[in-house]
Amino acid sequence: MAKAAPEEQLRLLDLQALDSTLNKLARRATAARSNPELGIVASRVAEVDGELVRATTELGDLERELTRAEDEVQAVVTRLERDDKRLNSGTGTSKDLTALQHEVASLTKRRSDLEDVELDVMERVESARTARAEEQGRTNAVREELRALEEARDAELAEIEAQRGKVQAQRNELAATFDTALLAIYERILARRGVGAARLFHGKSEGSGMQLSPGDLADISGAAPDDIVLCPDSGCILIRSSDWGNQQP
Repeated sequence: MAKAAPEEQLRLLDLQALDSTLNKLARRATAARSNPELGIVASRVAEVDGELVRATTELGDLERELTRAEDEVQAVVTRLERDDKRLNSGTGTSKDLTALQHEVASLTKRRSDLEDVELDVMERVESARTARAEEQGRTNAVREELRALEEARDAELAEIEAQRGKVQAQRNELAATFDTALLAIYERILARRGVGAARLFHGKSEGSGMQLSPGDLADISGAAPDDIVLCPDSGCILIRSSDWGNQQP
């Protein structure tokens, strides 16, 4: 059975306290990184980004349609202006002028129809611009929400890392004061079990939280004070207090 002075074994509780703090900090960091709200808001960002793309595409299509409608109106206006000049000049045969009058009337009707189409497209463009602006506003709001969550996460992680650095330095300093053999046993158990050392107090292992059986307590009672005894349930080193075997009333 491995041995270590009782006072050395007792100091393992200080080392375990630091390791427990490091474990808690690691769990906090994991929880901060995996905050489910971040995933939820990130999904919302993807959704509103998709809606913004659709709104932008629709607006672009309508603006191109409006450009075509404006070009068609302008082409008719240009032709009307040319025909009006020819008609007002009075040059040409009577037949030509009559035909020109019919063409002007037809072009005027065509212009009116095209301007109605142009007006309809303009109204749809304005509606699409409003819809896109609203989608942009929603996108900005959700992205700002995500940014705030990410900043809060990063701030928490920075705080955790600062604490971890301090605790790790304390842990390293304390670990260096232990006998290498005892430290090796403790760290091997810590790596395998998650707890390297715990008190045996009033017959209860604080490593497992379980009351030890009378047989286990009898075995421990027969061990020398410098014997390293292990918890039968958790496997950690049991640190025996002066009244370790007394049952709680």
